[in-house]
Order: sequence, then structure tokens, then C-alpha cells
Amino acid sequence: MSLDSMTESVDKAVSGFFEPIASWLGEVVFYSVPVAGTELPLIVAWLVVAGLVFSTWFGLVQIRKFRLAVDVVRGKYDEKGSAGEVNHFQALTAAVSGTVGLGNIAGVAVAVSIGGPGATFWMILCGLLGMATKFVEVTLGVKYREVHADGTVSGGPMHYLPKGMADRFGKNGKTFGKVLAVLASFMVLFFGLFGGNLFQVNQSYAQLVSVAGGENGALGSSAGALFFGILIAALVGIVLLGGIRSIANVTSKLVPSMAAIYIAACLIVILVNVTAVPDAVVTIVEGAFNPEGVAGGVLGALIIGFKRAAFSNEAGLGSAPIAHSAVKTKHPASEGLVALLEPFIDTVIICTMTALTIVIANPASWAEARAGESIGGVTITSDAFGTVLPWFPYILTIAVLLFAISTVLTWGYYCLKAWTHLFGRSKASEITFKVLYTLFAVAGSLLTLQTLIDMADAVLFMLAVINIIGLYLLAPVVKRELNTFLEYVRARKAGEKDDSDDDQEPVKTTA
Repeated sequence: MSLDSMTESVDKAVSGFFEPIASWLGEVVFYSVPVAGTELPLIVAWLVVAGLVFSTWFGLVQIRKFRLAVDVVRGKYDEKGSAGEVNHFQALTAAVSGTVGLGNIAGVAVAVSIGGPGATFWMILCGLLGMATKFVEVTLGVKYREVHADGTVSGGPMHYLPKGMADRFGKNGKTFGKVLAVLASFMVLFFGLFGGNLFQVNQSYAQLVSVAGGENGALGSSAGALFFGILIAALVGIVLLGGIRSIANVTSKLVPSMAAIYIAACLIVILVNVTAVPDAVVTIVEGAFNPEGVAGGVLGALIIGFKRAAFSNEAGLGSAPIAHSAVKTKHPASEGLVALLEPFIDTVIICTMTALTIVIANPASWAEARAGESIGGVTITSDAFGTVLPWFPYILTIAVLLFAISTVLTWGYYCLKAWTHLFGRSKASEITFKVLYTLFAVAGSLLTLQTLIDMADAVLFMLAVINIIGLYLLAPVVKRELNTFLEYVRARKAGEKDDSDDDQEPVKTTA
């Protein structure tokens, strides 16, 4: 039996077994209600409302404290002797690498095809709201993290849900929080293996094959797929063995590089068509409030834009606090402020640049997609760049590979923390996980397992329901942490030495 027939058999067997489960789970998690002629997924409304509530609760912290957030990333308020493994910039790039990916390239193209150019406006608004949610969850992630005896750090919803609930509601809260922590760990682990690993490798391989001669090219065979999978697995395995410090060192170089490549290409297309920019901006704004050919009109464009942004920046899903918790700081809110830059980079900048490039270039494939043709998002984006840069598919391939590798690395770290929470932090446990994760990377180039990937998406957004309930209940803790950090900033600006926050040190454990 050939490798191709074996993988095809595995795909069919897995799909046949899990498809009913995936279908049911997707219907529950992404349950939609009809609104003005279109469908509104309740999970999207749940994420957007959280962003609106936290933006109000914290007085538009994402706008008022934006400059302070940038200063913290630059290291202006670093403190010597702070517990943690990485600096603010490295923590930010590690977390951004988990959100910036193929969705920014393909997903945005789909959004402006279904929701029209106006979806871009609502996408930006949702990204701005998500900044507040990200601030809240990451502040809690650092507040309730665990610093182990060897100096490594563990954080995320599996830690702040039980500890935070115990702080506010006592013994019953702690028991409830522990149950939520186990569920959160499982959800992070399941999504990471299939959505954060297998899917990323699979799609990056597909893009590489498309520019290397297709299925008849050098990489189009099953042997080529296996070689690609082993190569990616080896790279991921080597970096993953080094822990968050190693991942942060790679992503702190990889993320700025991949963002620079992609944004530079967008700017080239925009500058070549600079005279079309004003009309494109007008088209986006008018399309937000008076869309043409969009089911549901304004609400239809709004829902599509919100859906794309919510799915892209992961604000409220509880994943980013895992990476941010490793930061060196004594003030949890300092990293919360850093984290609010994440949706700004992912959605407000990169997603918007993609949308603006497509609207300005106006490729034929985009018009066909808006007319109802089934055209892949990557194709539309690639065609938009191709109007100015005929050789861009090769550059896009590099960008896709960088996006995919950085996402696989970051989700490897997320999964490791979920795994050790469930199965312990022993050396054998960690090695078992790392071997398993690298094997999934190899499988990614051979298998599609689309059914399991669909399940992984549903499972991750189930986490958002649990996580945001916790964020609402623990928001007063975040308010206190923000005030404490702002007092520290004022003292630093006044040239005063403030030793009053020693109690902000995370509790060291031997867990």
C-alpha cells in the first residue's frame, strides 16, 4: 500500500468517525440566530460584548494607556530582580505569533468578499474592543501565575480561574475553578494539536506546493510531503526543547520579520495605487453603513467584520495569557497593558492592511468571489498582490511559512502548559508531549483531518465561554492591579523609589 493511499484511508476513517461529533459540536458552539436577513453566531456576540463591557469598565484603557503600553514594551519600567523568563517585548512577540497567521491572509479576503469592503470598518472596531479584553485576561494571567523552583513559569486560565475564584469566593470558588481549569487545559491542548499545529503545517505545505510546480512538482509527491513534515517537525522540536526562552528568542526575530515582509508588500501595492487610496477609504466607510449586495445590509457587514476580528485576535479565548505569564515583572497590569497591543497589531494593522490591499487592487478573483464563486481566500490575496508584484506568490509563500512556523511554536508552548497541568511537570511527561507534538507536525503535511480541525475550532471557542465568565467575576482584581501599577509609574516619573510592591511577587511553588 502506498503512502498516499494510507493517508487517504486515515483521513476517511477519522472523518467518518468524528464527523457526527464535529457537526453537533459546531452547531452548538457556533449557534447562530437570524438578524435582519443574516446569521449572527452567538459566540461572536459573546466576545464582542465582553470587549465593550471591559472597554467601558476600564475607561477605554486601550486608548488612554496606549502610549504607556508602548513605553512598557520598550523596557522603560522594567525592574531588576523580577520573577519571570522573558522581557516584555519577547512575551508580546511570542503571543502575537500565536494569533498572526493564515487568518490574516486568507480569512480577511473571505470577510471582504462576503461582507463587502465595509466589513473592514467593523473588523477594526472589534479589534479595538478586543484590546480591553486582552488587557484583563493577561493581567490575571500574570497575577495568578506560578513560578516554579527552577525559575520556569506557568500561567493561563488553568491557573487564574481556580486561584482567582478562591480569592474572591473561598472554598466553593476554588472547587469550581479547579473544574474549569481542567476543562480549559483540555480545550487548549486539543486545539493546539490540531488547529495550532497540524492545520498550520498542512496549509503552509499546500502553499509551498502551489508555487513549486503543483502536484507534479518536486514537493507534490507523498515523499515530498513527508520530507517537509519532518523538516518542520525537527525545527519545531529543537526550539520547543529550549522552552519559552528559546521560543521567545525565535519569535522576537521571526514576528517582526514576517510582519515587515507582509506589510512592506501591502505598502508597495498601496503606493503604486496611491491615487486610489482616498476612494478605497470612502468605499470601506460607505460599505460599513450602506453595503451593497451583502445579506443583512449594515448588520451583515458588521457581523462578518466582527466575526473575522474575533476569530483572528483570540481576545477572550484565554490562550495569550499563557505566553504573557512568563514575563519578568512585579506588576501584573504592566503586562496587561503590553497585551492590549496584540489585537492592535493583529487586527487593526495586519488585517486592515490585507483588506485595504484587496480593495485598492480590486483583483478579478475578488469580484468573482463577491458574485458567489467559490474562490480561496489565499488566492484572492495573492491575486491582489499580483496586480503589482507578479512574483509575489513566492514572497507570500515565505510569509505563510513564517506565520505557520511561529504559530506552531507558540501553540506548542501553550499545549505544553496545558499538558503539564493535566499530567504533571515530570521530565518524562514533558518529553512525551514534545515527541507527540512533533509527530503531529509531520502528520500535518500528509493528512488534512479537516473534521478534527473543525472540532478544534469549536473546542477553543468553548473555552471563551468559560474564560470570559471568569474575567467578569475577577475584573475588580484587575482594577486594583492597574491602579497599583499606575501609582508605580507616577512614582518612577517623580524620581521616587517605590519599594511598596514587594507583595506583587508571584507565589513561588514547587509544583
